[in-house]
Amino acid sequence: MIVLPALPYAYDALQPVVSEATMRTHHDKHHARYVDVTNEILADTLTDQTSLEQVVIRAWHRGARKLFNNAAQALNHGFFWDCMSPDLSPPSGEFAQALGQAFGGNARAEFIAQGLGHFGSGWVWLTADRGALSIVTTHDGDTVLRNEGVTPLLVCDLWEHAYYLDYKNDRGAYLSGWWDGAANWAFAQRQYEASLGRAQAWAYPTGAFVAAETA
Repeated sequence: MIVLPALPYAYDALQPVVSEATMRTHHDKHHARYVDVTNEILADTLTDQTSLEQVVIRAWHRGARKLFNNAAQALNHGFFWDCMSPDLSPPSGEFAQALGQAFGGNARAEFIAQGLGHFGSGWVWLTADRGALSIVTTHDGDTVLRNEGVTPLLVCDLWEHAYYLDYKNDRGAYLSGWWDGAANWAFAQRQYEASLGRAQAWAYPTGAFVAAETA
């Protein structure tokens, strides 16, 4: 069974970009609920899994939509927390060059435009496929983490619960503030190295998947 991993920083660490109230509701209520529902389903069905990633991939291929939606949302949120940091540092070296080449120096504008143009709930991702960078969105609970060969570098949550308390319906202000004041570029750079086979890619936190007692 999966567990809810702790945040990698204090609830108030990302203020003013993301408030303590939003972080407490988002992590302790929304992420926790996805974990709970995933575990409820796993208790009766797919108890032979060894990782949350495996749960997501198998649920997708089996068409188990309720399990996929909740497990993928748990996975997305676990990744999202690590995509933010109070300790900001800009992209550098080969990764910075790749960003410039891929988006003509307009990665920020493209990321925000994709997030604004996405209708309804979902996620906006910066991804790498063996070093080739793209910005894409996924709807609802879908995740690029199920796509073989694709390494996510950063993701921003587009569901209203991620920003409504702080920005109301101004998704543009949220995305701008997030990119400028919360995006964890050190993490993105490590993920970029992983896409080139030079490092280990992110996985749902070690120890966060515990075998079900009723296998």
